Amino acid sequence: MKNKYPKIYLAVLLIIPLVLLLLPSTFFDSGNSVCLSVVFFDSECYACGMTRAIQHLIHFDFFIAYQFNKLSMIVLPLIVFSYFKECKRAYSLFK
Repeated sequence: MKNKYPKIYLAVLLIIPLVLLLLPSTFFDSGNSVCLSVVFFDSECYACGMTRAIQHLIHFDFFIAYQFNKLSMIVLPLIVFSYFKECKRAYSLFK
């Protein structure tokens, strides 16, 4: 019997970007920081604001994304590349 987990994993991989696109770009803008650097040392790290910046980037709010985190312009293409590479790997497990 074939394992069903690759099917579920591939389905989740394909649904996640759709959910992020359907959420408003300001969805992650409010709330307390969960960054350990901010919580314990009251100092921002290089990744602070990355989630908010990426969410704005996928909604084409480039200026706001740049304000949240300047590195997001570099990180998003790397995430997209890694995402498609993982989708390809998951699809090969599915076959």
